[in-house]
Amino acid sequence: MKKSWGLIPKILNGRKKIESRWGINRCCPWGKVQSGDTVYFKNAGEPVTAVATVSRIEQFENLNPVSVRKLLQKYGGDDGISVTNLESTIAWARKKRYCTLIYLQNPRLVDPFNIDKRGFGSAAAWLTIPSIDQIRLPVLNRYPNNR
Repeated sequence: MKKSWGLIPKILNGRKKIESRWGINRCCPWGKVQSGDTVYFKNAGEPVTAVATVSRIEQFENLNPVSVRKLLQKYGGDDGISVTNLESTIAWARKKRYCTLIYLQNPRLVDPFNIDKRGFGSAAAWLTIPSIDQIRLPVLNRYPNNR
């Protein structure tokens, strides 16, 4: 996520309760995320700092500009996707054909940690794995001489 979007604070304070993933094709997390899953969040170039539990999933396909507009009008508010500019988001999403809505509950901060995305592609924005420990990097002691 781009830090400038300010999405992690919105998730943590409950203003953003739905994470949405849009695509021209069926791509991750389409069909891979389910209720009860754990979702970790990080800003681009930063460590993971937040986590939430998935409470529900909705998937939409065969979207067109009219259905995209309806979806964003219905779910784009502060208690949902938390879109800041509805018209620009509609313009951005107008050619998307698939949408996954991931309802979040119990968001909380975690001790920051980095991940290793090798094998997923450097541009991968969503990773589906059995355990975060598969990609969690060890925390390095920044001050090894101070005990």
